[in-house]
Amino acid sequence: MMDLSYLSIADAGRLFRTKELSPSELAGHLLERINRINPQCHAFLQIDEDAVLAQAAIAEAEMSAGNWRGPLHGIPYALKDLIDVAGIPTTCHSKILSGNKADHDATVVSRLRDAGAILIGKTSLHEFAIGGPSRDLPWPPALNPWNLDLHPGGSSSGSGAALAAGLVPAALGTDTGGSIRNPATCCGVVGMKPTYGLVSRHGVFPLSFSLDHVGPMTRTVKDNALLLQVLAGFDSNDPTSMNRRVHDLSSQLGLGLKGLRIGVLEHFFTEDSVADSQLVGALQRATDVLAGLGANIAPARLAPLSTWVACGRVIQQAEQYVVHEKWLQLRPEDYCESSRSKLLAGAFISSRDYLKMSQIRRLLRNEFDVLMKQFDAVVTLSSFHLPCRIDRQDEIVRTYEQQARMPFNLTGTPVIAVPIGFSEDGLPLGMQIAAKAFDEAMLYRIADAYGRATEWTSRHPLESSLDLQCATNTMSTS
Repeated sequence: MMDLSYLSIADAGRLFRTKELSPSELAGHLLERINRINPQCHAFLQIDEDAVLAQAAIAEAEMSAGNWRGPLHGIPYALKDLIDVAGIPTTCHSKILSGNKADHDATVVSRLRDAGAILIGKTSLHEFAIGGPSRDLPWPPALNPWNLDLHPGGSSSGSGAALAAGLVPAALGTDTGGSIRNPATCCGVVGMKPTYGLVSRHGVFPLSFSLDHVGPMTRTVKDNALLLQVLAGFDSNDPTSMNRRVHDLSSQLGLGLKGLRIGVLEHFFTEDSVADSQLVGALQRATDVLAGLGANIAPARLAPLSTWVACGRVIQQAEQYVVHEKWLQLRPEDYCESSRSKLLAGAFISSRDYLKMSQIRRLLRNEFDVLMKQFDAVVTLSSFHLPCRIDRQDEIVRTYEQQARMPFNLTGTPVIAVPIGFSEDGLPLGMQIAAKAFDEAMLYRIADAYGRATEWTSRHPLESSLDLQCATNTMSTS
């Protein structure tokens, strides 16, 4: 019997075309599953079931009339709740915006609507994409479907959790210092931070204007490419949008890896910091797989990770303070403690420090560009530690800082997080693959080849008794 919970975008589209499945059937199944599982994992903040079913009925009628809009037609998706949808609240998971209702669709929402995709709901996040999981907010934080006691990563927490729990096949997140790749890693899904300027940020609440990215999160690499294909493209409403042609992002899938040059940024997690041995071993096995597929693997080096992290921290703190300065002055008590302390740090960043780090950023970007003349891609770990308990704020703060995600926000170049195995306790492990600007197709080529050879994405929390966790959680709180 077909498992609709973990159906891929590509397979759902094929079944729609052969009329073995309808958009209404898929949407109805996912809504039932959300009603059963979401009260425990808190992936979604808001859902309008009537609107979902109405969208599905429209898609079904269009397909019956021969009006096929493309691979996302009839596909349900979820949005991180800092992306605007006309007439729907955009809360940013914060009391400050709890009454906010968007007037217009974000550009990415308009493009998904034109593609026939079905918005199934808004997902939870760290408050304003900066605060950690907190209980002093109007809504609870998302939990990790692999173990409901654990953090699912952030700040696109709900998007990662919804995908892993089989609640939706596609989701959007945002990434300022790793906020797509962290939940993708913790939840065992695929998360892409595209090239800066490839995807419009119009209608997306900002955190740091020079580091923010919007990107796709899915369970398979092919699905990720299909989703990004719709999202990408120039938008005159976004001053940072790049006016260039978007090529077929799936064009290199299936080409194999023979002759590709792939560098390994090992010093990030063995010299500059020390990662969990299970993660280090998993990355070594992953590079062995890449070599076995024909890639030429070699060591790669950049500036010490601490330099990248310090540069990114100053730039982000300064820019995010500017966004929140007025509310911090007028309504500081309405932020959760974690958000407030992180945002207030920006008040102490001088213009001199900001300019100095902006200059260092240019040097780091140039260094990365020089390195990438030697390689088609580089790989490194995403997180250096396994997901910790969600009720241990000190551990969340400590482990979140120990990662290698910020370098690629500073360079603005594309990077994808993919699963590379599981820990002894059955938790997902992940790596990053990074490439030159606008070379997302290369990343999909490598990630897809690796995924086909390993099939880590075929394993889901459902097989680890997610339903049992939910039942136990419900009994313990009743």
